Amino acid sequence: MHQAPAQPATPEPLDPSVDYLAEYDNRGRVPEHPKLFEAWARDSARWREELPPHVLSYGEGERRKIDVFEAGEGPAVLWIHGGYWQAMDRSSSSVCARGLNLRGVTVGVAGYDLCPRVSIGDIVGQMRKAAIALWRHTGWPVVAAGHSAGGHLAACLLATDWEAEGAIPARVKAAYSVSGLFDLRPLVDTPLNGALKLDATEAVRQSPLYWPAPTGLILDAVVGGAESGEYHRQSRSIVDAWGERGVKTRYEEVADANHFTVLAPLADPDSAMVARVAELARG
Repeated sequence: MHQAPAQPATPEPLDPSVDYLAEYDNRGRVPEHPKLFEAWARDSARWREELPPHVLSYGEGERRKIDVFEAGEGPAVLWIHGGYWQAMDRSSSSVCARGLNLRGVTVGVAGYDLCPRVSIGDIVGQMRKAAIALWRHTGWPVVAAGHSAGGHLAACLLATDWEAEGAIPARVKAAYSVSGLFDLRPLVDTPLNGALKLDATEAVRQSPLYWPAPTGLILDAVVGGAESGEYHRQSRSIVDAWGERGVKTRYEEVADANHFTVLAPLADPDSAMVARVAELARG
């Protein structure tokens, strides 16, 4: 199991006035989510038909694979799906590669084992192996990008000590986190923790907000304008904290988007979101 780096500071107490159950209940906040999930699956299947991916294994098992949507030689983006580390898979996220592919950027859509079969720390370790596998496949440094739990994992990859992992520094040169979770403490006393099995200590240990900041690298934290206040706090917190410690951070809100519709621009090669991720990949 991969351990997170030691925390550089003691976290401030959580706000007891916040209803964390309501704040992190994304499906409850978006009652039309089943239709959105169906659209993701349908559009992802269409994209796999149009641009069949190369399947790259980074470990044993069906989930430890990356669907690589090739779009020519050059830098690649590692896309990591969400689902609170306990749901979803790479097949429903193929559509997230479409816009970047149409701009000539290769995208590897990664799978990973889910909690409670594994821990969040184990998943972080798997994504490190996935990033190294994609780097070896393309020969280029990787931009880590992801949604929700995937946004957490993207930030973890950016802050990874790659020399300790037996790899060169800056294996991951930038992260683009959509609706990311960087402070896991609020989840401990919610039903989400039934599968995650976090205690207070482990929640801090697996929170990149409290890791040593990846000075000199780039983090974009993007959140939907219609998401809960906690999701806005999560993104602002890491942008502020890491920005003060030398990371080139950027905060952005996608107007009127909820936790799921915030991903819609990734299918459009002309969207500002796709243009920014392509810029990070080629930077």
